[in-house]
Amino acid sequence: MGAIAALVAGVLFGIGLAVSHMTNPAVVLGFLDVAGDWNPTLAFVMGGALAVTAAGYRWVLRRERPLLAPGFQLPTRRDIDARLVGGAAVFGLGWGLVGFCPGPALAALASGQPGVLVFAAALVAGSLLARLALARPGAR
Repeated sequence: MGAIAALVAGVLFGIGLAVSHMTNPAVVLGFLDVAGDWNPTLAFVMGGALAVTAAGYRWVLRRERPLLAPGFQLPTRRDIDARLVGGAAVFGLGWGLVGFCPGPALAALASGQPGVLVFAAALVAGSLLARLALARPGAR
């Protein structure tokens, strides 16, 4: 049942990304270009997502446990370290350079556009390289 719920949630998320045009790098880059021809529409998308998430977290966390899991898996660390800052920087650079972040890129795979396929391949390769680098003794 958990796999079906995850599939439905993922498809719904992908549809939301497509409807909001977050799968279109030109729209995303227009949003990020605050000093040029700024396109503010994604601010409303993000604001709406933030409002729903804030309300949803308050509602869901009142429960003793999730519907389809034995317990909640919430982050416990609160410190800012080099891995967090480095990961955020790489994410931001990638998003700013090509207009994709992982979620919208995976949703855009259905378009079959060559740029999306190249980005997804680079995403997988980068993830594997990071996993290998962090698997070394003393890397964490």
